[in-house]
Amino acid sequence: MRNKSVIITGASEGIGRELAKRAAALGARLVLAARNEKKLAEVVSDCEALGATAVAVPTDVTSEQDCRSLIDQALSRFGNVDILINNAGISMSARFDCVEDLSIFERLMRVNYLGTVYCTYHALPHLKRSRGLIVGVSSLQGKLGFPLSTGYAASKHAMQGFLDSLRIELRPEVGVLIVSPGPVDTRIHARKLVGSGQVEVSEQDFHFKSMPVERAATQIIQAVIHRRRELVMTWGGKAAVWLKPFVPGFVDSQVETAVARFYAQDD
Repeated sequence: MRNKSVIITGASEGIGRELAKRAAALGARLVLAARNEKKLAEVVSDCEALGATAVAVPTDVTSEQDCRSLIDQALSRFGNVDILINNAGISMSARFDCVEDLSIFERLMRVNYLGTVYCTYHALPHLKRSRGLIVGVSSLQGKLGFPLSTGYAASKHAMQGFLDSLRIELRPEVGVLIVSPGPVDTRIHARKLVGSGQVEVSEQDFHFKSMPVERAATQIIQAVIHRRRELVMTWGGKAAVWLKPFVPGFVDSQVETAVARFYAQDD
């Protein structure tokens, strides 16, 4: 990744922040995007301390204009785009029959799906020139249904279908990698849209149930380096995806049990 121009959305925290630091250590030139300017500036400082060149571009990926500006600023600073990592995302936690405000479904689609579409669209001509790579940080929920996550799973299924189709259209000019993490130790589990339409923050500790974010970022960076097309990040996730066509009822029951255990309050 040395001297590669890398754009990362959702870079202010979680997986995005750790990816930025990993890429910085490998000598990438970074364009980091998120809405939180203060946290974004902290990530830039972290990357510069590792010897990398990094620039912060405050961006709301639900705005096509912001996404266009993000790509323009990357070109202005570095002259090209080699890797686009679509990582920005928001989650939910609510049964569908308890949803009071359907606008959360639109918000989930705009952040998780359309944010990827907008950034990819405006970066694509430049990625073609560099024969670059598009990365979508999706979720295991882009492959399987999960209770309490109808809108989130739908947005990630949309992202999966978009990138799978795009991969076929673009080969061999541009690579497409879809990453499907299971639970990762980030704040996405504690800050979610709920049925009222508001973002609810939980103080519950999910750390012991989740993959460390450093391990997740290392796996993703290796997949980027090797230009893989798919990364399902846990053995349980791989098994569930493989088994679903053959024993869908069994997979559904296992997912339901796993989700209930994940969100169970500690004794």
